[in-house]
Amino acid sequence: MNEPYAQVSVRILDKEYQVACPASERTDLLDSAEVLNEKMREIQNSGRVVGLDRIAVMAALNMANDLLQAQARDRELDGDVSQRLKDISDRVDSALGSAQQLDL
Repeated sequence: MNEPYAQVSVRILDKEYQVACPASERTDLLDSAEVLNEKMREIQNSGRVVGLDRIAVMAALNMANDLLQAQARDRELDGDVSQRLKDISDRVDSALGSAQQLDL
């Protein structure tokens, strides 16, 4: 069954955009537009970048960099968690092996 779509109006740097998205993702779209607007406004207010296209590209690059850094942190945490789980499993196996030897 196809999910219904919603027409959502978002405002980014005082310009209105109409965007279609699945109705269930409307809130996420609005939140994303708000984050993008804030990032673009921050770049615009810095005065170092002029022009909407350039501001949009800089915002996209900054946000892509943030995403890549977050993904790297997630991979690092996943590795840490996996190693800790393996260590715990090894300890449990060792403890159970010692307990079985005592039973004999």
